[in-house]
Amino acid sequence: MSPNTPGPSSRSARQRMILDHVLAAGSATAAELAELTGRSPMTVHRDLEDLAARQLVRKFHGGVSALPTSVFESSSEFRLHRRAEEKAALAQVAETFVEPGMSVMLDDSTTVLALAGLVKDKAPLTVVSNYRQVLETLRETPDVHLIMIGGAYSRTHDSFIGPPDQTNLEAYAVDIAFQSTSTMDERMTYHQEQDIVSMKRVMLQTGRRRVLMMDGSKVGHTSLHRFVPIAEFTDVILTDDVDPGVVERIGEHATVHVAAVPSRAGIR
Repeated sequence: MSPNTPGPSSRSARQRMILDHVLAAGSATAAELAELTGRSPMTVHRDLEDLAARQLVRKFHGGVSALPTSVFESSSEFRLHRRAEEKAALAQVAETFVEPGMSVMLDDSTTVLALAGLVKDKAPLTVVSNYRQVLETLRETPDVHLIMIGGAYSRTHDSFIGPPDQTNLEAYAVDIAFQSTSTMDERMTYHQEQDIVSMKRVMLQTGRRRVLMMDGSKVGHTSLHRFVPIAEFTDVILTDDVDPGVVERIGEHATVHVAAVPSRAGIR
């Protein structure tokens, strides 16, 4: 789209176009985005300032990135829009582990959030979480006893995060703890932020059954901080785009369940 071509008619539509493009490409320069939207570089710079202030993109010299790095995680709002089909497939498998009357721990990952919408049908349940989006999803659900934990509110993660000794997490023992994290290899899981790692570790230990939910884009990578070995989980749910050899090697440490993604049916 050239600067003389009419672009999106509203600021919100233009910013949605910018965000969708950065999401697909991983990063983009301001010049690319000006060409894409048909708006002036100054207008695009204002849009990028706004998106960066909302923690939807991360600015670097000459452009922006929306993808997490090995050191920084993307915002919750951004992650909500990524790989939705894969998250839904993982959640459908995870739902089969939940029975009425159970207590479950849901962490502040957008992957696990997909499960929150499904467990409504498994009430009565007790759900323990530190994620505000879980609260919004379940707060009106009859017969769900909802317990919110954590510490100070993090706008980036849209959750409550605190030092383990101040969260009172050791007081809980749930039937199942569901978690996701940023990356994993065949033996270890990782996350970019130490305070998140510390809280996730304590949340994990509350569960008698401990389930890791990971889509294929997270497998075969590392992040700055080690979280826990895969052997700390009883179960790992992976999407069907993970290499079978990798699935087999992960299966040496925990029971692996493969979630079929509908759009990939028949594409093998």
